[in-house]
Amino acid sequence: MSKPNSDLDFSASSPTSRGLRGPVLHLALFALAGLVLVFGVSLGLTRTSAPSLALGIGGYGFGVALAFILLQRGFPYQTLGFCNAVTLTRLALAAALLAPLAHPTVVPWALFAVAATALSLDGVDGWLARREGRVSDFGARFDMEVDSALALILALNAWAAGTMGPLVLLIGLPRYVFVAAALGLPWLKQALPDRFGRKAVCVAQIAALIGLQLPGLPSDLGLALVVTVAAALLWSFGRDVAWLWRHRA
Repeated sequence: MSKPNSDLDFSASSPTSRGLRGPVLHLALFALAGLVLVFGVSLGLTRTSAPSLALGIGGYGFGVALAFILLQRGFPYQTLGFCNAVTLTRLALAAALLAPLAHPTVVPWALFAVAATALSLDGVDGWLARREGRVSDFGARFDMEVDSALALILALNAWAAGTMGPLVLLIGLPRYVFVAAALGLPWLKQALPDRFGRKAVCVAQIAALIGLQLPGLPSDLGLALVVTVAAALLWSFGRDVAWLWRHRA
């Protein structure tokens, strides 16, 4: 589920943008470890398919590049922290789930297990950030982008596997539709208040998309999941858009 972006424009001139050598180095090291994870999981899902491995690694590379860009815009600590390493691990798992799009998985339950692991780690990074004292705009934005990517990738897998038709994209694309709309409507870029309901809908969205990966899922149940989650997303995004409209400059 994609949570609406509450901060689309980080300030590059922030004083926290100085002294990033340590965090950048740590991100590079964690990213290399994540690359091994992407390769191994992609290989496990599709066996020996070069296009699938390329898709998974390419998606991971794109996500890591985005993380570096976000990090350069400001980070207030001297070390990256394990909290962001967990988010990077979730990125690696999400990227590996791109592999079956190029080559059908030969172990259907494995895809479900990888997706469930990625969801189980959601929240761990935030808990670690608070425990380590490394809460940051970078960490929040990075976590949100990984959630959004995971949702879209799972929706694409459900469609590609024939579990659901293109209707499933309704619950994989909302965040990206929101971002696209913000390009023409600057008032959508304002910071949003933190709301539990938004987070709950996000978790429900990804949990439902993981459920759609189950082999043999009845089509009626799948459709009910999509319709229910789509309604919840419409409510969540609609409430945020209404708030932003009322508080537009």
